[in-house]
Amino acid sequence: MNTQFSCVGCGKCCHDHHVPLTLTEARAWAADGGQVIVLVEAFLGNGLGLPQAQREHALRRSCRVQSGSAEAYVAITFAAYNVGPCRNLDEDRLCSIYERRPLVCRIYPMEINPHITLNPLAKDCPPESWEQGPQLIAAGELVDGELATLIQRSRQADRDDIQAKEAICSLLGIRTTALKGDGFTAYLPDMQALANAIDQVQAALPGAPQQGWRFHLSAEEVAGQVQAAGAQVVSDTPLNYTFIPLRAA
Repeated sequence: MNTQFSCVGCGKCCHDHHVPLTLTEARAWAADGGQVIVLVEAFLGNGLGLPQAQREHALRRSCRVQSGSAEAYVAITFAAYNVGPCRNLDEDRLCSIYERRPLVCRIYPMEINPHITLNPLAKDCPPESWEQGPQLIAAGELVDGELATLIQRSRQADRDDIQAKEAICSLLGIRTTALKGDGFTAYLPDMQALANAIDQVQAALPGAPQQGWRFHLSAEEVAGQVQAAGAQVVSDTPLNYTFIPLRAA
């Protein structure tokens, strides 16, 4: 597969996208007055919720936790919360923080998940973006070595940050996850509280007492499978998060 690409400056990729952030970027985003959304998914130690094709990638970006009597692995994404245009777009649809924009913005339109193949039809960029410019992919391989390095940095940060993210979630009272493949739990924490929690964890100060996680599931059948594995399942109505289902109703 050969793919060429050139940004035409339409700004469409800067609208309605929750951009994954490293821990350092999340702290800076909060300091700049932005909102961070926390997205959580997990799979069980017995393999429930874990696609075998993504096993290594999922394990490397997850943190081992307890849920009831079961072992679980939780993946936590901190992302810039953008409804409508990104808060950093100016009147000319240009990025006002271009020199310090998040890593994932620098990587676009490439994917950071190694199991997702670049598909121009799934991107917001207009057709002319893919009809001009330098080769992005040649014979199925990424051409730009610097871009490849940025992708690896993003994946490594995902792995390096996960223990700290779990500790930050504990300080914020975030302890409900979705089952991977079934959905996400989404939190919009107070930004000052998030900033304080990040600072506390990065300073290696004593954190909140270790608490187990519980699962919010899309259907009773799925909940039954999780409970049968010994994990704790939510039965009450969400108060501080939204459940985003991935399965068809």
